[in-house]
Amino acid sequence: MFEGDVIALDDTKMRIIFAAMKAVRQYGLEGVRIQNISELAGISPGAIYRYFDGKDQVLTECFTYVDQQAAAIFDHLRFDPQSMQTDPLGAVRSLWQPYFRFWLSHPDETAFYHRFRDGAAFPGYDKIREVNYFGSFMKMVTAFKAMFPCLDRINQDLLWLHVLTTTVMYAKYVVEGVLPDNQETEDTVFQLLATGLSGYLTFGGGGQET
Repeated sequence: MFEGDVIALDDTKMRIIFAAMKAVRQYGLEGVRIQNISELAGISPGAIYRYFDGKDQVLTECFTYVDQQAAAIFDHLRFDPQSMQTDPLGAVRSLWQPYFRFWLSHPDETAFYHRFRDGAAFPGYDKIREVNYFGSFMKMVTAFKAMFPCLDRINQDLLWLHVLTTTVMYAKYVVEGVLPDNQETEDTVFQLLATGLSGYLTFGGGGQET
């Protein structure tokens, strides 16, 4: 289980969810089969159907579970709005760093999450899924936007898609061994993100135009 889990699920269902993510990492999103999941979970294929209608439902519940765990990180962070005035990029990093490290510490989940978001089924699923579990994160975003109105000039969908996909993508490269798991990698990834954001972290009405 993830450290600090906030969701209690039936033990067998959790075994299926973790086995499914591991199977996706091994066989790919399209290549994974119920048989692969059952073998990794140590249960029969029929047992999976007592919890899920089929592979598609298994995968969507995997995504929801991981997404909720990632969102829960922000529920436990101590965020000081005053730090935005003296060190805005430092304030951003204090929120981003635990999120990035979450993905580094969960290799199967990171590979699964990245592949599922890039999968053909995700756009349709994204339109109907509930994301109210990101409440704490959105409060922090609201505080940043109040302090730095220029952030409203950025296309919000592009902004958060950039931050999310870049963070998860580089974490995936680390867990796959493409990039080293060290402080230099973390510093460089944040610098790449912050370079594009820094022009908007200005007080008042200045900043870049979109």
